[in-house]
Amino acid sequence: MTSFSGQNLTCQRGDTIVFAKLSFHVGGGQVLLLHGANGSGKTSLLRVMAGLLPPRAGALDWQGEKPLIYSRHWIGTANPLKPDLTVAENLNFWSRTSDTSISVTPVLDQMNMSALSHKLVRHLSAGQKRRANLCRLLLSPRPLWLLDEPETGLDADNAHLLHDLVTAHTQQGGIAVIASHRRDLWSTAQILTMEAA
Repeated sequence: MTSFSGQNLTCQRGDTIVFAKLSFHVGGGQVLLLHGANGSGKTSLLRVMAGLLPPRAGALDWQGEKPLIYSRHWIGTANPLKPDLTVAENLNFWSRTSDTSISVTPVLDQMNMSALSHKLVRHLSAGQKRRANLCRLLLSPRPLWLLDEPETGLDADNAHLLHDLVTAHTQQGGIAVIASHRRDLWSTAQILTMEAA
């Protein structure tokens, strides 16, 4: 069964220890919710999990091995979409860089973005940009999703759409690690409470 864990992780940014001796374990079909105050290290832990920030100490384990980049999706708070391309052009680019041949059209339908497909990204609202960014999860299926405040900018209906997206992923054996203040949205998740070191 799919599993993802970290043992005795310590993260340092500059001269500051963000968190120390942190361990976690999450199995296939589960959501791990990172919960804590601002500055408690949620984003830093996600960046460590994504391989974007090396831990000062400790190790990650993906099914008995070091995690490989193609095993995970990282959706941070920044918007990586090109503002002067349309939604469809951006997603076609992401689709071409993946190792699958998933069509953009059904993904746009699933994320309620079809009517916006020919709109330039710079003309989208914050919530529309977020949904366009989340489309990347479906264009290149990977077993581990690392999501930093993914519901930011989404209205109630689209927050529930995101919840359904994550539920479908975990029902297929995937894992999601989510940093969020919305414990109500992720009420069935395993919780890792983050506290400043």
